[in-house]
Amino acid sequence: MSVTATLITASISTNPSLIQTHSSLFSRTRVTTFSAYRTSFYSTPLSFTSSKPTSTTFNGFKRFCPVMEWQDCTVKMEVDVPVSVAYNCYLDREAIPNWMPFISTVKILPDKPDLSRWSLKYKAFGRDIEFSWLARNMQPIPNQKIHWRSLEGLPNKGAVRFFPKGPSSCVVELTVSYEVPQLLTPVASALKPFLEGLLERGLERFARFAKSYKS
Repeated sequence: MSVTATLITASISTNPSLIQTHSSLFSRTRVTTFSAYRTSFYSTPLSFTSSKPTSTTFNGFKRFCPVMEWQDCTVKMEVDVPVSVAYNCYLDREAIPNWMPFISTVKILPDKPDLSRWSLKYKAFGRDIEFSWLARNMQPIPNQKIHWRSLEGLPNKGAVRFFPKGPSSCVVELTVSYEVPQLLTPVASALKPFLEGLLERGLERFARFAKSYKS
């Protein structure tokens, strides 16, 4: 389950007005279906690879596995450091918790430096949200692009692109992708500004951190 799906569920649980706001998108039947889905979602492992709804049998009962789809959030910011400094700073994965507000730890595997274990901890809608995942850094393009994809745990992927503005500044563009059930897509869209705000605050802190970064 993605952090976005968790935020959506927590938001609906503590903010019933979200359902009222999107009443034109959800009929009473769908709201009832969502309540049943949410209970099943927390109690049963889900398959994130199927493009069609599936069902699994558990102790004689069939449980529904919803269709999942990727959602993207993209933010960008100008940073007052050379593109090579910004690139090397972001490439240092274990330093990311210093500036990304919801990442608590990143640990590179000693025997597999392209793999890293991440943990997320954040308080939202009155709830403590915690997740972890194993990610693989894909082959980067020096001073241009860093991208990754989760292998297990929280399903996510993303990329950071670097665009030089001059000898002493650059633009950093961050895209984070996550999975949500199709049923929750309208609510995910409503929460997208909140998620973009988190990423923007992270880039603001990154801009300050990069100025004092030493590789």
